Amino acid sequence: MIDLMDYSSARWARDACSLPVFTGISKHRLGALVAELAPRWVSDRETERDQSRGHDRVRAEGAGRPYALVFTDRVLVTLIGLRLGLPHAALASMFGCSRQTVDAAVLEICPLLASRGFDTPIDGPRLRTLADVFAYANTNDVQLRMDGTEIRVRRPKQGCKGRRRFVSGKMKMNSIKATVISDKDRNLLWAGAIVPGRMHDQTAVKCHGIDSLIDWYPDVSILVDAGYRGLAKDHPGQVVAPPLKPKKDATVDEVAAYQKARFEQSSARIPVEQTIGAQKKWRTMQRWTGRRETLPEVILAVAGLVSFSAAV
Repeated sequence: MIDLMDYSSARWARDACSLPVFTGISKHRLGALVAELAPRWVSDRETERDQSRGHDRVRAEGAGRPYALVFTDRVLVTLIGLRLGLPHAALASMFGCSRQTVDAAVLEICPLLASRGFDTPIDGPRLRTLADVFAYANTNDVQLRMDGTEIRVRRPKQGCKGRRRFVSGKMKMNSIKATVISDKDRNLLWAGAIVPGRMHDQTAVKCHGIDSLIDWYPDVSILVDAGYRGLAKDHPGQVVAPPLKPKKDATVDEVAAYQKARFEQSSARIPVEQTIGAQKKWRTMQRWTGRRETLPEVILAVAGLVSFSAAV
């Protein structure tokens, strides 16, 4: 008779949950991700222990009680939680540990994922800031595509200060916004400018210094939607927004020219929409039920994984 406890052990869970349908990335990239993050995780744990005990290690390395979840399993439960939004209690049952162990694993791995940065199609350093994106685009002659996305969040408690700043004028719901930049090949180059849902998309990127970067890199152009029309007006030729709709008394030729120009601009800008769609396949990017303060870190982690998965 099969022992159900053995069958549902961490070994079975690791074999099954390492599939791309659960993690969102291929097994090859999963192995590379584990190899990349493991030294940083070990270093962080040793630093915490040194600070906690106040002196250097006394026992030999590896002594003491073993981890309930090895590092590979910690990465797996974090990826599955981000990808599918499974409760931590369910993940704990799958891997044969406690919910608190899964909670601790996610708190350890998610910051490592968020700090990785964004991969590029060429072999080079990862991009981490908006200035990095403009420098990369200027060096490699890349035309950027920019758009905003919203993630639904829990409504703040009644009477909470600043409660209305999360209410999105577009969604009519509580949300947090993020700005996404990609290239023509749907490579996610940057995600950031994470702000409450009430703030306009254009205001969010302006608060992060995009005006100065556009002036500093005159050869970099950006395709945007109608929400950034003011930015396009301030930087004509560099920021390209959809054409203005003709007046009601416009001729047939004017209407036809407008529709053609609008179609061409939308077709050139569609890669950033597809990049956002790739992020929305992750359950946590559709609706976030955790604390709003932790969502920016989750957004960066998921965006980095999408960028890592799409990079050649």
